[in-house]
Amino acid sequence: MFRKKPMALALSTVLVLTLSLVGCGGKPAATGGDKEVKPIIVKFAHVVTPDTPKGQAALKFKELAEQKTNGKVVVEVYPSSQLYGDKEELEAAQSGNVQIIAPSVTKLVGLNPKFQYTDLPFLFPNNEAVYKFFASDQMKGLMNSLDKYNLQGLAVWPNGFKQFTNNKRPLVSPEDFKGLKFRTQAGKVLEAQFKSLGAGSATIAFGETYAALQQGTVDGQENTFNNIDTQKYQEIQKYLTVTNHGRLDYMIIVNKSFWSGLEPDIRKALDDSMAEATKFAVEQAELLDKKSMDNLKNSGKMQFTELTPAQLGVFQETMKPVYAQFESVLSKELIDAAINAGQK
Repeated sequence: MFRKKPMALALSTVLVLTLSLVGCGGKPAATGGDKEVKPIIVKFAHVVTPDTPKGQAALKFKELAEQKTNGKVVVEVYPSSQLYGDKEELEAAQSGNVQIIAPSVTKLVGLNPKFQYTDLPFLFPNNEAVYKFFASDQMKGLMNSLDKYNLQGLAVWPNGFKQFTNNKRPLVSPEDFKGLKFRTQAGKVLEAQFKSLGAGSATIAFGETYAALQQGTVDGQENTFNNIDTQKYQEIQKYLTVTNHGRLDYMIIVNKSFWSGLEPDIRKALDDSMAEATKFAVEQAELLDKKSMDNLKNSGKMQFTELTPAQLGVFQETMKPVYAQFESVLSKELIDAAINAGQK
C-alpha cells in the first residue's frame, strides 16, 4: 500500500515536461579520512529492452548525468525488468530501493485514475497534439498529484501510438474483435475499450506478455510498433492492424526524499541531463517507431492491415461511448484539454 506524504512539486516544460529542482540536501558519504567522496549511485530501472526509445533515453541520461556531475553521480540502468517488474517498481521507487523508474502512464492509475486519459481511444490525432498536451496545465496537475506518495515526476517520454495484433484473423472492423481476448495494462478504460468492441481483456505484466500470447492465454495485444518489434511478437502473432487508437508514453519518476536530499549543484546537473535526455527521447521515439513499422511490414511474418479513413471512422464511432462513461473519472476539463491540443 502506498504511504501518503504531503509534499510540494514545481514543474517546468522542455518540449515535454521536465522538472526544475530546488531545495537542500545532504552530502555524499566520504571515504576514510581523506577528501575523496564516494559517487552517488542512482538506480534507474525499467521494463523494456535497451534498444527501445525508453531504453535509449535512459542510457543517454546516464551518459549526461555522469558527464555533467564529473563522476559524482553514477547511474546504474537496469532494463528488461532485471531489477523490478511492472507490479513492483512503483513501491520500490517509493521506498527508495530504486531512485528512478519510467512506468507507462497507464500504470499510474492506482495513484490517480485521471492518468487513464492516455487510454481513451482516438484522443490524439498526431504526435504534435501529444507533445502539446504534455506541456499543458492539466499534465502539470497530474504530475503534482504524485508528491503525496513520496514520488516526483521529472518528465514524460513518448513511445508512440498503439496498434492491435492477434493470432486469429485480420481485424478490419469492430465485428472482427468479437470473441477474442486481449492482453492489457491495468485500467478500467482499457477494459471498456475492448468491451465496446465485443472482446475480452486480461491484465498481464509486460514481461509476461510474450508467454501469454505464445501459450494462448490471450489471443492478442495492443502496443506500439517498437514494442511489438523489440519484443518479437511477430514470431507468435499473425495479424497486425494499424489503428493509432491509443498512446503508450512513460512518466519518469524519482523517489522524492532522495531527490530533495541532493546538493543543489548535483540536482541542477541532473535536471539539465533530464532535459537533454527528454529531447533525445522524443527524437528516438519517432525514429524507432518508423524503423520498427518498416521492420514489421517487411518481415513477412505478419499480415499488415492499414485501414481506410472510412474504416477507422467506424472504430471511432464504436468506441465513442467510452468517453461519456469516464468523463466523471477523468474530468471534462482534462478531456477537453487533450482534445484541444489536437486542434489547429
